[in-house]
Amino acid sequence: MNRMMSNARSAPALKRDIVLGGDCIDVMNSLPAESVDLVFADPPYNLQLKGELHRPDNSKVDAVDDHWDQFDSFRAYDEFTHAWLKAARRVLKPHGAIWVIGSYHNIFRVGAAVQNTGFWILNDVVWRKSNPMPNFRGKRLTNAHETMIWAGKTEKSKYTFNYEALKALNEGTQMRSDWVLPLCTGHERLKDAKGDKAHPTQKPEALLHRVLIGSTNPGDVVLDPFFGTGTTGAVAKMLGRHYVGIEREAEYRDLAEARIAKVRKLDNEALTVSTSKRAEPRVPFGQLVERGMLRPGEQLHSQNKRHKAKVRADGTLVKDRISGSIHQVGAQLEGAPSCNGWTYWHFTRDGKSVPIDALRQQIRAEMQ
Repeated sequence: MNRMMSNARSAPALKRDIVLGGDCIDVMNSLPAESVDLVFADPPYNLQLKGELHRPDNSKVDAVDDHWDQFDSFRAYDEFTHAWLKAARRVLKPHGAIWVIGSYHNIFRVGAAVQNTGFWILNDVVWRKSNPMPNFRGKRLTNAHETMIWAGKTEKSKYTFNYEALKALNEGTQMRSDWVLPLCTGHERLKDAKGDKAHPTQKPEALLHRVLIGSTNPGDVVLDPFFGTGTTGAVAKMLGRHYVGIEREAEYRDLAEARIAKVRKLDNEALTVSTSKRAEPRVPFGQLVERGMLRPGEQLHSQNKRHKAKVRADGTLVKDRISGSIHQVGAQLEGAPSCNGWTYWHFTRDGKSVPIDALRQQIRAEMQ
């Protein structure tokens, strides 16, 4: 027992807010198991480019032809994908999640590997580029989107999803799975000493902002195994998250560290986002009865006043031969598969109809 406790105490702590050099698989395998909350991965796309690409004016397109994006075969790419996904899953906490972005060249192969590695896919998100690069050869459709896969570590993972925060970002409308955002351009695009773009696939900060707001909380640790010029780290620092970046190219590491050093973290008030009702303290309906906020024998009515039910001493409702919870009785009266009793049932005070949820919110306010 003492030996087990000693081993647990000697386990190395994860170093946070750091950019690590080396092969991403080797580095991830050296990190403590179950130590990060989210992985955001922008792996090589394996574009399989054949020859140079030119614009109509014969100028050369600065395409992705770097050595890190080149693989001998699909099999080699699949083996690489499985290996890094396995390493990433090991370092994820039990309720962690992963985002992987790719194009039509690789995302279908990556998606299969995500499932084969044990992840549970939650959504695929289409990032529709508002300013895509044209198809200069005119032989295919303009490639105007990329796909992101969002997956939990397991089917049972209680992953973070800040539904209300994303809804607020979208002007009060439920966030959809198609995101219209521009490519990284202008002042945001990092340049090298020659004035050329420093990285061919630098992602816009707006994309990472939405990912991190939606699927992490302040203080969480975000791992990016293909760190590049550090977009994930820059946005994580600004939003009060911790980051661990892995990048094998020294030139990119230097750019990333210099970039992140200039980022200012938002203050705590600015970091607070709209929370989901699911994250609020649970209040049983019976507690309203116990505290005398509603009395046994008092009648509740539906919002449209078509149905009524009586409150019982044990926190259930009864209507003729129908009895059960506020949700069960509401569903049976409406002939519906389910019902949110908190918004369905109302009581009358001073001649006004009030939802019972108002009493629940009163109790929640006392808990703060």
